[in-house]
Amino acid sequence: MASASPHFPISLHARLHQTTTARSTPLKFSSTRVLTRPIKASTSETPPDLAVETRTGSGSKDLPIRTIPGSYGLPIIGPLKDRNDYFHKQKPEEFFKSRIRKYNSTVFRVNMPPGGFIADNPQVVALLDGKSFPVLFDVDKVEKKDLFTGTYMPSTELTGGYRILSYLDPSEPNHAKLKSLLFHLLKSSRNRIFPEFKATYSELFDSIEKELAANGKADFGGPGDAAAFNFLSRAMYGKDPADTKLGSDAPSLITKWVFFNLHPLLTLGLPSIIEDPLLHTFRLPSALVKSDYQRLYEFFLESSGEILVEAEKLGISREEAAHNLLFATCFNTWGGMKILFSNLVKRVGRAGTKLQIRLAEEIRSVIKSNGGELTMGGIEQMELTKSVVFECLRFEPPVPAQYARAKKDFVIESHDAAFRVKAGEMLYGYQPLATRDPKIFERAEEFVPERFLGEEGERLLQHVVWSNGPQTENPTVGNKQCAGKDFVVLVARLFLIEIFRRYDSFDIEVGSSPLGSSVTFTGIHMVGYKANESMMTVRNIAGRKQPSSRSISRQTYENLRKQRQRNLQTRF
Repeated sequence: MASASPHFPISLHARLHQTTTARSTPLKFSSTRVLTRPIKASTSETPPDLAVETRTGSGSKDLPIRTIPGSYGLPIIGPLKDRNDYFHKQKPEEFFKSRIRKYNSTVFRVNMPPGGFIADNPQVVALLDGKSFPVLFDVDKVEKKDLFTGTYMPSTELTGGYRILSYLDPSEPNHAKLKSLLFHLLKSSRNRIFPEFKATYSELFDSIEKELAANGKADFGGPGDAAAFNFLSRAMYGKDPADTKLGSDAPSLITKWVFFNLHPLLTLGLPSIIEDPLLHTFRLPSALVKSDYQRLYEFFLESSGEILVEAEKLGISREEAAHNLLFATCFNTWGGMKILFSNLVKRVGRAGTKLQIRLAEEIRSVIKSNGGELTMGGIEQMELTKSVVFECLRFEPPVPAQYARAKKDFVIESHDAAFRVKAGEMLYGYQPLATRDPKIFERAEEFVPERFLGEEGERLLQHVVWSNGPQTENPTVGNKQCAGKDFVVLVARLFLIEIFRRYDSFDIEVGSSPLGSSVTFTGIHMVGYKANESMMTVRNIAGRKQPSSRSISRQTYENLRKQRQRNLQTRF
């Protein structure tokens, strides 16, 4: 879902009226970049040969150029030590935070996994604050060729022998053609998004309710993965996988194939003496997933009729187009939905009943005011829902890593210093630290549902960069921003809408997973209207109790709801 995941041609950034918000302090600089005079140096200083970027605005000043701190260590030993710290001893977040403390800098040199015999050169310059991070999107300064997965690139045998769009730099001729094809795919599917999402996720939550009633808990992961692929297939290609030779096998096939692409970057929680030789030292043979991938490829080749005709008009062969559609749908979009939807359930579930009730009331109120219909205009009125989605994307971006290679010598700025990088150096950003930068966001390490409400919230969207670019900018054929940026935001909001048009609140358990989080529902509390009746059904499914139903009048329901709100006010 990063640089190659499929643009939804609808702006999701409408102005929001102000409400009570948890605001971040205004930045002390504007977003305008200018080039100032070259920095002068005495004979004792390193002769500067570059102009330094500065921020305009009162109180701005030229930053001192520091030598980039950090070390790559001894050959072989240094990369192995950093890899062990990253995967086993410290884990990613502490790996970076400990080095920020050590070097007193958010920009430093370090080795990034996997190293070993998989990546020739693990050496990177890490950019870990919200000011330096955006240079990774500047295609005038950096290139993105073969860097989608970082310091190594999976074998093209995993993608039909083709370098897929995600691995292309915008300067390459095929980049514009393939990204235009994804724009066409999304445009052609826009009328199917709403009905197919509602139908698919209604089926999902029906099955979760049954599982919860029978067993006292219900896993979201497996059913959620199946729902995501069914929705994408029905909405984008007009095909129900159940009616094809693929059947219900897609999620397991995709999971295995994605694992073979990403295994050098994943951890299964095994002891390092087992896991590192198995996953992080040698490439797993692509032949082991060849038949699985072929089944997926045949599905997309057979299901993409009109899209493949458009591909040929753009000068792309049907075969190359089908491989790219497979990757964009399964790796980028399905993989992104798998991670993002679990994160949404986790974050909203952990936030508690108070937030859940507010979301339910906002969503139901807007739908009711639109005559019971869900419209794009109505979704834009759901301001808290929108803010929660952006906060989840800020707090826990689905794709945490970004890579780029410097095209030329230039200067990068953090908040406190400037650093000269040389052409050819690899740049790396760990996005969760950039989007939790305390110099940009107040309470940066907290999940604040209201963060993006009001004008101040709108301004902060420029620092939400999950899509390989700022949320306030748009993907084009000339950049690497996610083609489906607005589509992803839309379906995330639709996901919350489907939850809270059915349920008042829910309870969860959270575990770990190689990709995203493992989420299990342990309780659901819901209110549903009976069609064409002035009665409603209140149902609670929790623990191992069987669901109970009782019909009550609207007035009784309103009294119960008000009492619940009073209880919440006392509690919170």
